[in-house]
Amino acid sequence: MVKKSRYKRVLLKLSGEALMGEAAFGISPAMLAYVAEEIKGLVEMAVEVGLVIGAGNIFRGVAGASAGMDRGSADNMGMLATVINALAMHDALERHGVPARVLSAIPMTTVCEPYTRQRAIRHLEKGRVVLFAAGTGNPYFTTDTAAVLRGLEINADLICKATRVDGVYDKDPLKHQNAVKFDTLTYTEVLHRQLRVMDAAAISLARDNGKTIAVFNMNKPGNMRKAFCGEAVGTLIKGGDQ
Repeated sequence: MVKKSRYKRVLLKLSGEALMGEAAFGISPAMLAYVAEEIKGLVEMAVEVGLVIGAGNIFRGVAGASAGMDRGSADNMGMLATVINALAMHDALERHGVPARVLSAIPMTTVCEPYTRQRAIRHLEKGRVVLFAAGTGNPYFTTDTAAVLRGLEINADLICKATRVDGVYDKDPLKHQNAVKFDTLTYTEVLHRQLRVMDAAAISLARDNGKTIAVFNMNKPGNMRKAFCGEAVGTLIKGGDQ
């Protein structure tokens, strides 16, 4: 029996690095298949899923800028790289029997649909996974900020950040054995502690609009379902009075 989700509509943020799997660069077909199966499980619970994928596995705009590139040009390259990841994920979802659509903030109608809020909501209501590509369409904004923005625009009940660790820690648990995990945090605590789960603009946008963020380990099968069924998985970031 399929459990019932607590949330009707969610926005899921994946890093580009998540698609690398065990590789050092690029896209792992095995990881694409794994993520597609996890998302399929959500769709089977009647969850409407929006998805934002970063581009760190291909090109990161900030890294390009730090190496001397113009920041605007570097960020444009990063946004185009997110389209590549979205198209790859779209293919994996469709091959797993999950209808999906790629909507790009940078119009490129020969490969995907241009983003509009109304089009995205219509696809979600029809049971299609919507992959939001090309960030916000503007340089100087990360895909974290794009994820929160799209989550607000589609009125998602929950914004999820899928990571390689079990939630938010006071320091990197992959480097420090004494790192302490938080079960819940407020937006202000995240900002004051400078916890690097999402950039400050994304956290501030979520705070100003009262949107809860769930952070959990995507590499544990079933974690997505557990999080959406209300089980204690990872870390919840929300207002102090929620």
